[in-house]
Amino acid sequence: MSKIKSPIDVLITVPISSILTKPLQEVSPLLRITLHPAETADHVPDELWARCEVLYTKRIIPDVERAPNLKWVQHHHAGIDASLDSNAPDKRNLIITTMSGAAATQIAEYVLTMLLAFGRHLPALTVNQKKADWPKDRWERFKPRELRTSTVGIIGYGSIGRQVACLLREFGATVLATKSDAMNPADGGYAPEGTGDPQGDLVHRLYPAQALKSMLKDSDFIVVTVPLTSETRGLVNAQVLSACKPSAYLVDVSRGGVVDQPALIKALNEHRLAGAALDVFPEEPLPKKSPLWEMSNVIITPHIAGISAHYDQRAMALFAENLSRYVADLPLYNVFDSKKGY
Repeated sequence: MSKIKSPIDVLITVPISSILTKPLQEVSPLLRITLHPAETADHVPDELWARCEVLYTKRIIPDVERAPNLKWVQHHHAGIDASLDSNAPDKRNLIITTMSGAAATQIAEYVLTMLLAFGRHLPALTVNQKKADWPKDRWERFKPRELRTSTVGIIGYGSIGRQVACLLREFGATVLATKSDAMNPADGGYAPEGTGDPQGDLVHRLYPAQALKSMLKDSDFIVVTVPLTSETRGLVNAQVLSACKPSAYLVDVSRGGVVDQPALIKALNEHRLAGAALDVFPEEPLPKKSPLWEMSNVIITPHIAGISAHYDQRAMALFAENLSRYVADLPLYNVFDSKKGY
């Protein structure tokens, strides 16, 4: 006789439309979905905490006394370094999962936008337009850097890096990438069907993380996508930047702190790097006194690469997949590893 499973109470504290959460209930009749938007644990009634087994949240994790039955926390975002005590999973014996992969498509499109913008000299053309100038040397000054004849080096071949490679396939660019476990190119994380690079087939060469400088020496464009951990903090430092081509452009969509900002500013000022597109910063908002604002070869965006009108829908699709796995006692996607920091 098969064992009768108990109901699974799922609490969602993020303000998600009930239309988008409706498919969650269709995953299994065992699930009892409760929508209760809240900013803090105190905004959730004790009765809901008492029966909560699965929590979907941005940053709320209640005390164990309040939620004694809590087993799994699904975060609404991929980057949780700023909102999660990295020791929490060990202390509470909780399963923590992230939303890695849910924003990969829009971030990859942002990256491609920046590669094309630099390749076509868009920052310089914008300045030129403001001057109402039709330069006589335009053929030479604005000669494009075509992706088809360029090499793109991706630092961190996770969900974002793989989707960047997927988009670059149609442009014919040579794609290089670093991966902490370069001997295993396949992707074990979540990716919507038809996106990414599940088997690692789209990268022309995969480098171990220790060979980062070797990859950069051959890269015309550099894309930074690694998570922020104790190992990646300050990863792109002066020594690493010294390995870049002076003609290379850098695009940073990782987390503030991965790129050593003073070292980057120095490299840009000394023309040891052609330009940079930056969406993340160690201090956000970026202080008005930062010299980056005045640099003509820098594109600054206010941490918006992951924004999409479809984000909640994509997040619910990932959550539904993980709920299905949870009910079936299968491994979940994007389990947070406190030792790795992601």
